Formats: sequence, C-alpha cells, structure tokens
Amino acid sequence: MLAYLEVVAQRLDVELELLLAASAGFGVLLLLAGLLAALRRPDPAVARIAAISRNRGQDRKDRVFLMPAEKGPGAFMKAFIPSEKEKRSKLQRKLMQVGLTNPNAMQAYTLVRVSLALGLPAIFLALLNIARISDTWLPTDLKDILLGFSTLRIYQILSGLVAIGYFVPTYYLESKVKARKLRIEESFPNALDLMQVSIEAGLGFDAAMTRVGNELKRPSPEIAQEFLMVQYQVQAGRPRELAMRDMAERVGLDSIASFSNVVNQSIKFGTSMAQAMTTYAEELRQTREIRAQEMANKLPVKMSAVMASLMLPALVMMTIGPVVIRYIRNF
Repeated sequence: MLAYLEVVAQRLDVELELLLAASAGFGVLLLLAGLLAALRRPDPAVARIAAISRNRGQDRKDRVFLMPAEKGPGAFMKAFIPSEKEKRSKLQRKLMQVGLTNPNAMQAYTLVRVSLALGLPAIFLALLNIARISDTWLPTDLKDILLGFSTLRIYQILSGLVAIGYFVPTYYLESKVKARKLRIEESFPNALDLMQVSIEAGLGFDAAMTRVGNELKRPSPEIAQEFLMVQYQVQAGRPRELAMRDMAERVGLDSIASFSNVVNQSIKFGTSMAQAMTTYAEELRQTREIRAQEMANKLPVKMSAVMASLMLPALVMMTIGPVVIRYIRNF
C-alpha cells in the first residue's frame, strides 16, 4: 500500500507525507458526513403531512412548524447529551431559536462538539508526529515551533484544544440566540402596529396574526416564524392560551410574555384587542427609549476610566516633567 502511494505521489509530483495527510483528512470528512447523514433521517409522519401541500416552496417553509415528538438520545449519544428532559428541552429550544428545527439537530450539534473536541487535538498530534520525522516536508518555522514544545507544553495545548473544540460551539450558539432576541425586541412594536391595523380593518385575532406573520417574512423572519407557529398550533387544536405561552417560552423575552398575557386577558374579558395592541406598543416604545437613555447615561462613567488612563499620564508628564528636567540640569 505504501509503495502504491509512493507511485501516486510521484505521478502527482507531491510529497508522500502531504498525500497521506490529505487522504487522512478526506477520510475524516467522509466519516463525519456519514454520521450526519445517518442522524438526518426524516420523520415519516412529517414527510407524509408535508407531501399533502401542493406548493412545494411553501411546503419547505411549513416543515419548520411540523415538529415530531421529542425523542431521547440514542445509545451512542447518551454519554454526551443531557439525560434530564428539562436540559434537553432547553438546548432544543435554543437550537430552534437559531433556525435549527430538524428533529435530530440536538444530536448533530452534540456530534459537532465532540468531533471538534477530538479532531483538533488529533490534527495537532498528526502535525507533531510529521514534524518529528526527519524526511518530511513542513515549513521550517512551523517545524521548529513544534519540535520546541516540551511534554508539559504539549499536554497544555491538547487540553486547550479540547476545551476550544467542545465549548466554542456553545458560545457561538449563545451569541446567535442573543442576536435573535435583540432583533425580535427591536421589531416587535412594529408587528403590534400591523396587528392593530389588521384588527381595526375587521380581521379576527387569528387572521390578523397570520396576515402579519406572512407580511413580516422578509423584514422580520423571526417574528413571522413565531406568529405562524402559534397559528399552526391553534389550527391543530391546541388552546390559544397554551400556544401563546409556548411562544413566550421559546423566545425568552419579557415583552413577549407580557404580550401573551395581554392577549389572553383581552380575549377572556372581552376588551378591545386593537386598543390593547396600541397601548402595549406604546409601552414597548417607551421602554426601549428608557433603555436607550440609560445606556447613554452610563456612557460618561464608562469613558471616564479610559480618559483617565490616557490623559492622566500626559498631565503628570506636563506638570512634573519641567521640574524633573530643571532638577537634572542643576545637579
């Protein structure tokens, strides 16, 4: 086998070690692709329901809302996925918030974390072994750096690579969730205004929410997804109160939770929904304005430390500098 690879390397005019590294990397990619393909088996019930739709483009969009029941982790993933249902639900909710609505998204996300935690140290060890072989080709600077590592340093680097590969996807997911919450919070008052106009035009609450969800697919896809998901649940027979509560839990914002309570109370007591939407939209705008003023008032305090660290040394030099120069000249 090695002789055959040497012949191939000679024909391609490349180094044998480079060909071996490329082959190993390609094999790892094929392995990860196979594992991901095995985890992405579509749910038969979801596929049958989605196949009923005539419009295939709309069908692909509606598959987001056709979520099957949650399945526990398999035998291989039990060691990495939380065993508690509450923790799994929390992770699944975060994945849904960033658009990963596949039923196997949690398994794929965990597999990516484990693959990075194992793959980065494996790549480092492969480079280290290649550098220790005298007749291998590597950049001189990189080879010198790798050969200069002590055993303790190698262990520290391996530990750091494992931590980076396992925890960086978590930080990335958290940042995506925060960005999504910010986009929803900024555009939610406009969505309430559209709902108020729709209700005043004669539409019912459900029809108004559906219309607003369809209108906001481009400017605010996050709110559109949440509104349409509520309506799909209501059409499937779920009580509106529970559907609105689920939306508040998925988003994780106090403004959405308050909106859910306002809607439920207005429907329960028969008050004007349009007036409730108008009042709540004004309160949200006032809250956003107060938050902006609060951030602006904090700015001088935050700038004072930076200004003191930059200006204080210059002021000290200006005041004490002439005295020091005069003292040096006299003595």
